[in-house]
Amino acid sequence: MTGGPMSEDAILETPLHALHKELGARMAPFAGYDMPIQYPSGILAEHLHTRSRVGLFDVSHMGQALLEGADHVSVATFLETLCPADIVNLAPGRQRYTQLLNEGGGIVDDLMVTRPPSADGVLRLVVNASRKAVDLALIRERRPEGVRLTPLGEAALIAVQGPLAAATLARLAPGQGLEALPFMGARPARIAEFETFVSRSGYTGEDGYEISLPAAQAQMFARLLLTQPDVSPIGLGARDSLRLEAGLCLYGHELDETVDPVEAALAWSIQKRRRIEGGFPGAERIQDALAKGPKRQRVGLRPDGRAPAREGTEIVSTDGAPIGAVTSGGFGPSVGAAIAMGFVQRDYAGLGTPVALVVRGKPLSARIAAMPFHPHAYYRS
Repeated sequence: MTGGPMSEDAILETPLHALHKELGARMAPFAGYDMPIQYPSGILAEHLHTRSRVGLFDVSHMGQALLEGADHVSVATFLETLCPADIVNLAPGRQRYTQLLNEGGGIVDDLMVTRPPSADGVLRLVVNASRKAVDLALIRERRPEGVRLTPLGEAALIAVQGPLAAATLARLAPGQGLEALPFMGARPARIAEFETFVSRSGYTGEDGYEISLPAAQAQMFARLLLTQPDVSPIGLGARDSLRLEAGLCLYGHELDETVDPVEAALAWSIQKRRRIEGGFPGAERIQDALAKGPKRQRVGLRPDGRAPAREGTEIVSTDGAPIGAVTSGGFGPSVGAAIAMGFVQRDYAGLGTPVALVVRGKPLSARIAAMPFHPHAYYRS
């Protein structure tokens, strides 16, 4: 996702906007929405709370849509003309991460695709807030007769993330079995009196869920969650530091229309059948990068000191030659150190390779580091 300044009359509000203000959130424009950056406890406390308990995130600014057709194969086959994942073989009740690609293999957006368990010919899409107009226009332009695209403009999306998320939902939805839902599993569920669609996924590296429900019910649902032990509201500041520690890409930083999935270290999201058969935009470029390696590579970076390297910081070799740039960087509260991600020339991408980060004109020593910086805690049944 990306955010940037917009005129006041263009700023939108999520269904939880009034609740954020009531809870004392510091608000700021992000991807066209007035969003909570942090609450009174602060970003550091919110970050650590999510790692140890449960964080509640408003992600209703994301785009949700249904892609529908006569049967699963027809809808999935169409979507495979736009993205490199194997959607045809996506099982009912499962979710898959993929990317919409341009003709050169660059990433138009990254998204989640879900096949509901009991609705043949339906796929649920969740796309980034700043790209949803572009994404939906692309899908509409390319869709064949018989495939319908329906934006879910009246749906909210709330994430609960952290090691106690499963226990929290189990209390509110006894007998629904959400605590046993596998990672990247998804299905309808009744939580208290709310009819929702739940996926076991998120953007923090922690176990957790994303819950879609009607916008008109979102505030009541969020208030219910906040009455539960260990649940606190979390803003976009901590969401960003959590995803950075988890080594997860952010559109407009690690991903854009010049970056392909292989150089973004997302080759794992392209299943074997698609690697062999191709049939997606930019397949030649991506298959070549899979076979020979990309010219540049997304990597983790660990500065040797405590000074953070922010987006745009130049990366140079130990002899001062430019080799890349930082795309995201900051302090990792769970790591207790400065961390960053960026792209470097492939020859410098090996773990442990010494490099320098040019911060305010001064080269600071760093090294290429493994990601994630903080271990993932996804639920494995």
